[in-house]
Order: sequence, then C-alpha cells, then structure tokens
Amino acid sequence: MDAVLTALGTMAAVVAAGWVLGRRGTLGERGPAVLARVVFAVATPCLLLVTVAHADLHLVLSRAAMVTAISTAIVAITTIAALRWVWHRSVDDVVIGTLASSYVNAGNLGLPLAVYLLGSPVAIVPPLLFQLLVLAPIAFTVLDRRSQPREVSGTPVADRPGRGTSTPRRSPSGMSVILRTLSNPIIVGALTGLVLAALPWHLPEVVFEPFRLLGAAAAPMALLTFGLSLAVPRSSAERAPRSDLVLVVVLRSAVHPALAAAVGSALGLSGRSLLAVVAISALPTAQNVLVYALQYRRGQALARDAGLITTLLAVPVLLIITAVFG
Repeated sequence: MDAVLTALGTMAAVVAAGWVLGRRGTLGERGPAVLARVVFAVATPCLLLVTVAHADLHLVLSRAAMVTAISTAIVAITTIAALRWVWHRSVDDVVIGTLASSYVNAGNLGLPLAVYLLGSPVAIVPPLLFQLLVLAPIAFTVLDRRSQPREVSGTPVADRPGRGTSTPRRSPSGMSVILRTLSNPIIVGALTGLVLAALPWHLPEVVFEPFRLLGAAAAPMALLTFGLSLAVPRSSAERAPRSDLVLVVVLRSAVHPALAAAVGSALGLSGRSLLAVVAISALPTAQNVLVYALQYRRGQALARDAGLITTLLAVPVLLIITAVFG
C-alpha cells in the first residue's frame, strides 16, 4: 500500500498548491480556465499520443479488457439512465456525470499503482485504451454536437458566462459534427497514437521526445486546475445536486469494483489478474473529467466534488480490495 499512499500524497500536495494559488489569486480569475485549456488542447493530447503509440494493442482483446469494457459499460449505462430518465438532467450534464462515474484516474494514480502493487504497468493499458478510444470519443461527439460557438459582439457564445441566450441554437449537420469531433485535440492525440502503434515499424524515440515532454505536464497541471477550482467560493447554485453526487460516488467507489470482481470471476480471472482489474476499477474519478467540464462549461461542480470524494475514498477502498483479493 506504500505505492497507493505515495501516489495519493503526491496528488494531494499538488492539489494543495493549486488551492493556495487560487486563494491568493496568483493566476487571476481566468487561471483555472486557461490551465484547463492548455491541459485539454496541448498536454493531454501529447501524453495520449506517446502512451497509445507504445501500447501493446493485443491487450485490447484480452480477458482483462473484456472485464473493463463490460463493467464500465454497465456503470455508464446506469448513470445515463438515472440522470437522464429519472432526474431529467440535461444531456451535457448527463455526459459529465457519466464520465465522473466511469472515467478512472488511470494516469497519475493508476500507473504507479500498477507498477508497485501489481508489478507491471501493463494492467493499466486496457482501461486506459477503453477510456481513450471509446468513452472519450462518444462523450466529445455529444458535447461537440451541442456546443456550437457563435460570435456575438466579438465574443464566442461558448466563452460567455451564463447559460441562457436569446438566440436559438442551430442544429449542426452530421458532417460538421464529424469534423468537429475529429478535430478534438484529445481524440486527435489518441487516434494518432493508435495509428503509430499499428504500424509494422517504429519511429525513432527522438521523434516522441517533444510530445513526451509536453505530455509530462498533463497530470500536474490537471491537479493544479483541480486545486484552483476548490479555492473558488461557491454559491448554492454552483454545488452539485446531492443525488447526482451520491450516485456517481457510489458507482465509482463501490459498484464498479464489485462489478469488475463479478465479471472477472465469471470470465475465469483469478489471483493477481483479478486483483488488477478490481483495483483499477476502484480508482477515483480522473481529474481530466474536471478539465473537460471546464472546457465545455457544464457539470463543473459534479466533476470537482466527485474527484475530491472518490480520491479520499480510494485509500480505504483499495486497502479492502488488497485484503480480499491480494
């Protein structure tokens, strides 16, 4: 458990640094939004390109990958059903809520966990690829379809505060949605990495070094963004609905690990293989979900609170999982 405690402690220190910066106003009012855009448009795409380009794509068809896909899909569908058809949330809020319940912190917590607890970083590859190649493209397709920025008095609507506008939203064409989705930096980075991984030859490592250097900034800047967001005073209107938050936290910290254990056992996994899929499914909500929420200006409170609570719960949950399956 030293790896888990070290990883969580490191994350907490960087988040605390972001909180101090936010309380002091060091980066100004636009600090969180600017950092979020840098993470979204530059650092994360570079990280994904390098990570996916060096991944073993045969892991996509492994039993561990099947466990990840099945359990994550059940969690996502459950979230969609509850948020959309029970509590009638907007489509954008449903997307962010679904990401908060199903998108795990595979990078800055999952990698050290896989290395020090499970002995190899290979275990984190299936959930990482599933998130990058399935969850993210679907989410961004929906969000991009519904966020069509228009210039009004020189300022894009997407950059203006507030939700309301007197101008009706035009329905985008199918081709425009495809083009916007394929131009999304996150998807571009993941797809480029996928193409490079599928090539029968490998590019020289020197080609990846600039992307690796920029990608190394993704995790710390996402955590700083999280800390900055925690420092902003919140009104009651900016708090996540309690029912939504409870749903996301329960699914993320309890239901998903239980599903992974059940599905993994049914597919014949045991020992360290079963421990790997269950432990990874118990990881907290990825801080990138908050970055996405800030980028699209929807569900920020839910993404922020879910990230905080599930991270605090990660230590006891992982201790229990290790005791049961270790």
